[in-house]
Amino acid sequence: MRIGRPKIITEVISVLFILIMFGIPFLFVILQSTKTRADAIRMTLTLPEEFIAVENYSHIIALHDNMVIRGFLNSLYITALSVIILVVFCSLAGFVLNRRKGKLTSVANYLALIGLMIPPAIMPTIWVLDFIGVYRSLYAMILVQIALQAPFSIMLYRAFSASIPREIDEAAVIDGCGPLRLFFNVMFPLLKPVTATVVVLTAVHIYNDFANALYFLPGAQNVTVQITMFNFFGRYASSWNLLFANVVLISLPPLLLFIFFSRRIVSGMVAGSIKG
Repeated sequence: MRIGRPKIITEVISVLFILIMFGIPFLFVILQSTKTRADAIRMTLTLPEEFIAVENYSHIIALHDNMVIRGFLNSLYITALSVIILVVFCSLAGFVLNRRKGKLTSVANYLALIGLMIPPAIMPTIWVLDFIGVYRSLYAMILVQIALQAPFSIMLYRAFSASIPREIDEAAVIDGCGPLRLFFNVMFPLLKPVTATVVVLTAVHIYNDFANALYFLPGAQNVTVQITMFNFFGRYASSWNLLFANVVLISLPPLLLFIFFSRRIVSGMVAGSIKG
């Protein structure tokens, strides 16, 4: 008991610290979203004098011909398609880069590392997207997000593949598995932890991306949830109750995604350190 007591105290302090750092701000946002405009402008962590949450959220959803709903659909479409493509192609690339050794593999590794270090260029990217005829479309944002997230995802899959024994590959080949069957039927199920990590990290980043949507996705029909927040703030700079209600709506999908995959994130990040 004496040995375990300090550990329990440390865990309680850690939980309280997390609640203070993350729980109180989130509670503050929720409370402001249920208040009137005059009450919310005081920015106090108190219960609302008049509870009008339904009116606030209904007003946001109906604003500008349901712009928030259109932004949700666009953001979910961009995020889902980008993540699916990233998982399929980056898992293949990471597995191959780990299993094969040679000059081309070294070059590919260096290219992936360069992709992590070099920031994106706005004007050349716009020129390329316009040249291939996808600028001002959702497909432009999907291509941009894949290009930005692919190096990091490939490195994660490559590191995790090192923890999978090569004997599994050899046994599958002896049993008659071809390259694609070997990967998708044998190896890909073993990559579930790192796949969950890639899904959460890339989905949250793509969903919350504001700058790239502002540059590469102009137009009212192509609005994303973050752009709706930007437009909404410009028009209702003093209506903090409506602004915080919009923040709550925008935050729900990534929050649910994180809660669903939270147990697998850490294992996917650290499992690749078992073997070099």
